[in-house]
Parts: sequence; structure tokens; C-alpha cells
Amino acid sequence: PMGRIFEKRKDRMFARWAKNAKAFTKIGREIAIAVKASGPDPATNPRLRMAMANAKTFNMPKDRVENAIRKASEKDSEGLSEVTYEAYGPHGVALFIETTTNNTTRTVANVRSILTKRGGNLATTGALDFLFTRRGVFKIAHPTVDIDELELEMIDHGLEELFESDDGDLLLYTSFSSFGDMQKFLEGKHLEVKSAGLERAALNPTEVSEAVHSEILELIEALEDDDDVQSVYHNMG
Repeated sequence: PMGRIFEKRKDRMFARWAKNAKAFTKIGREIAIAVKASGPDPATNPRLRMAMANAKTFNMPKDRVENAIRKASEKDSEGLSEVTYEAYGPHGVALFIETTTNNTTRTVANVRSILTKRGGNLATTGALDFLFTRRGVFKIAHPTVDIDELELEMIDHGLEELFESDDGDLLLYTSFSSFGDMQKFLEGKHLEVKSAGLERAALNPTEVSEAVHSEILELIEALEDDDDVQSVYHNMG
């Protein structure tokens, strides 16, 4: 059969990480949370393996990665917790803000202040849950094997959508619950995973004007500039 022509898809999540000056801080915290959850050995900790793969993709120095693992393993390491906030930006755009923090009082104050300055406000927890779904996303180097066959195998491991990214890699989307299964499959196949993570996708994206779009993206950048904020998702089309 003829090879499949993929729709091109911008890998927004990873592109945002790449241009974020605080990418190392964010990946360092991702490593710390992974170590806290399942220990410092990447062989038995899939979340840590993913965080380390992301660190490598963004050229985070090896000693900085090892340092983050060591610090998180120490008895008296600072307790980081993952907290999500839901918010409305201006023009009623819904935002999901994921944070990793050792001081939730500081984090919520900072998030609230950034939102207020730009015409947004915090919503009650759970208010926007129905607007988003969580899914896994993997970016893999374009494989040399037959894509059609590979795709059929991937479907057995939770693949929901497959796209070519704008730089020629492949983007795979899975359901939240299939993330671990897909990770194991890709590792078993020795496919080069360039980056991976869980993201929130809008179920029914709302079309907005160009001006609103730029205004919201500026707000998102201001939020992501905060050390405690890991990722921000929106429901704009």
C-alpha cells in the first residue's frame, strides 16, 4: 500500500518548552517529582526515564540532571507538590495551569496576581475539567521501518492519533491511561523518543480573533515565566 501522508501538526507543547528560559528549572522539578514518586533508579522509574529523555533533548547538562536526582533522593529535600489551577483569561478563554511548588501560598498569590493584571481570574477547582481531556504525547524520530505496520502495532498500545511534526518527527497521541503502555512499547522497539509528556487538550476549541489569540498567548507566557508554573493549556482553536 502507498505510504500514509500525515497531516502536519505543530508540536506546541515541546516548542514552548524549548523557548522557555526556565526549561531546565521545569525539567529539574519534573525529575524531582518523579524521584519522589518512584525512586532514583531510571530502570524502575518510567516517569524519571521520560524526564531524563526530555532533559537530553533540551541539552540540559548531565551533571545538572544527576544533581537534581541526587537532591530529590536526600532525606531532607524540599517537599514539592503538584497543584493545578483553573482560570479564565480575558474574553472567557479557559486556562489550565499546572504548577510544581514547595510553597502553595506563594504560587497561588503569584498566579492570581499575573491573571488579575491581565484581565483574568481564578475559577473554582473542577469548574473547567469538562472542557479538557488529558492525553499523552510523544515525539519520536522518524522511524526507518514501515509506518503503516508500526501504526497498527501502536494502536494496540493506545495510539489515538499520529501526525508528522513540522520538523519531520512523528507526534503520537494516546489516552491518559495508555501513556505508560505506549512508553514501554516505544522503548521495547528502540524507537528514539525525543520528548514525551502529558498534556491537556481542549475538547471543543473555541475560535477567537487574532487579537484575542495574541493577548492570551502573552498571558500564558507571563504565567510560564513563573518558576512554579510547569505548563499552561488553553481552549482556543
